[in-house]
Amino acid sequence: MSGASGKPIGLLVMAYGTPQSAEDIERYYTDIRGGRAPTPALIADLRRRYDAIGNRFPLLEVTRGQAEGLARALNRAGDRAGTFRAYVGMKHAPPFIGDAVAGMREDGIERAVGIVMAPHWSAMSVENYIDRVQASSTGQTEGPSFTFVRQWYDHPRFVRYLGSRVLEALDGLEPERAEAAAVVFSAHSLPTRTDGRGNARCLRCDVCPRSCRYVEQLRQTADLVAASARVPSYLTAWQSAGHTPQPWWGPSLEDVIPKLAADGHTAAVVCACGFTADHLETLYDLDVEARTAAEEAGIGFARTEMPNADPSFVDVLAAVVRDHLAREGSRPW
Repeated sequence: MSGASGKPIGLLVMAYGTPQSAEDIERYYTDIRGGRAPTPALIADLRRRYDAIGNRFPLLEVTRGQAEGLARALNRAGDRAGTFRAYVGMKHAPPFIGDAVAGMREDGIERAVGIVMAPHWSAMSVENYIDRVQASSTGQTEGPSFTFVRQWYDHPRFVRYLGSRVLEALDGLEPERAEAAAVVFSAHSLPTRTDGRGNARCLRCDVCPRSCRYVEQLRQTADLVAASARVPSYLTAWQSAGHTPQPWWGPSLEDVIPKLAADGHTAAVVCACGFTADHLETLYDLDVEARTAAEEAGIGFARTEMPNADPSFVDVLAAVVRDHLAREGSRPW
């Protein structure tokens, strides 16, 4: 059985993108910079980081696994089989978002759901993906018609899932380290600007006049997960800031970890709740840089395992999509 129209519903799963190989790093970096070629020094630094993690580029494979698993989970119940068809679109690397939308059109998809593999909303991240989907449909007279999951940072299933991962990471520490550990909930930093009234907001965002929605959502995720896992000591921090003249959201993990040591904590457990897959921002920024900062500060270090295509996490995503469609009043079954 397909959707109400008798045709499959497209499921567009979107992520940031990744080089396909070491030889693809310069092209990828140039795309991130809007077509401006990075300097040799910037390219050399990025190559160094990928080299440090063994020149691994898992994001595309992981995202495909998440998309395929999500479609299977949504189609699992008998008469719903075949309702959803998965597509993957990347922001800065093939398969690009526009190519995925074009593929949907070629396949005759009339209705589609878009979801970004980032739970917290910001104009510079999630909304920019949506803008690219909509731009790819400009001037087209035929589908697909999209509805979008814009945020899922506080979904109860996601909160419980992260709570279980935090407890697993704490259990992996030596007992004497775990007793006074602090959990740091992190997300990707974004460049900021200050308006005339002194309010900080993400660069190119005008929809959060008082407090930044992105910052507040990270704090809310931290509060909810800490309560779920009964974590007594926790805080939020930012990671993976880029090389630009603008200030970025802080404090950074590199600043927070030494302060935890100075405050008497015996370990830092990082829950990178703004990410859903292993890639450079976890394999290098956490496993190399953050771990080194903890070692230099004389405290233990652990991080929660990334969800990747874990079936339990895929079930979380399926619940998110189902709840979204129910709210939109467009359930196809």
